[in-house]
Amino acid sequence: MLLLKLLVIPGFLLLISLAGRRWGPSVAGWLSGLPVVVGPILLFLALEQGEAFAARSATAALSAMFAMITFCVVYAQVAQRRGWPWALGIALAAWALVALVLSWLPASLPLASLLAAVALLAAPYLFPAVRPVMQRPTRTSDKLMLRMIAGALLTLAVTWLASTVGERWSGLLAVFPLLGSVMAVFSQQTRGPAFTAALLRATATGMYCFAAFCLTVALTLPRLGLPAFALGVAVSAVMLLVTRRLLVRTPPSACVAAPK
Repeated sequence: MLLLKLLVIPGFLLLISLAGRRWGPSVAGWLSGLPVVVGPILLFLALEQGEAFAARSATAALSAMFAMITFCVVYAQVAQRRGWPWALGIALAAWALVALVLSWLPASLPLASLLAAVALLAAPYLFPAVRPVMQRPTRTSDKLMLRMIAGALLTLAVTWLASTVGERWSGLLAVFPLLGSVMAVFSQQTRGPAFTAALLRATATGMYCFAAFCLTVALTLPRLGLPAFALGVAVSAVMLLVTRRLLVRTPPSACVAAPK
């Protein structure tokens, strides 16, 4: 089990990073919205803590999308004016504040679905009005190993803390923007704030897949058991095809040309 925790999520991150190098920030961000992190974490929680625990954690993870999209929007906005330490610090503070508020709300799947829907629908209008500037490719490392290590550490931390913090915070922490932080910081360092905003905007678009997965697992895991994860992956894959149309459209925030 430990070996799986150390290999599964880093393997997915490797594939997403390679896709980003090949097709750019929009595709990388879009693919990062897939449940490549929260999916394995919820599966490990189901195996170790029980299916009811994992289903409630999936509900919490669904509501945590509001905090994750808040992180993406705040980082993208601050990065246009400040360096990465300011952008990261303010965005993480915003995530923590929203996550804390979410932890106080009633554990309700309808409420979690509403919060996720509001965040997804509002996100395209909240990102900065920039167009990504094409720059030379980054060095081959591109901090890929750091991303993979971060993914493994997040998996170990959440599954280790699960019995202590409970299903609510297990779900919230499963959506902690550890990987988003790594991607955003090194994108800003190597390719600039406009590229970073495009990456984070695409991440928010890709989170429709994330929402579909969490909702499916929360609804079906108590009835179907572990096969609910396969159903969640299938629904998420269908949503991936749907969001591809959203990705190619010009987002409302990109209608204004970025200053030169």
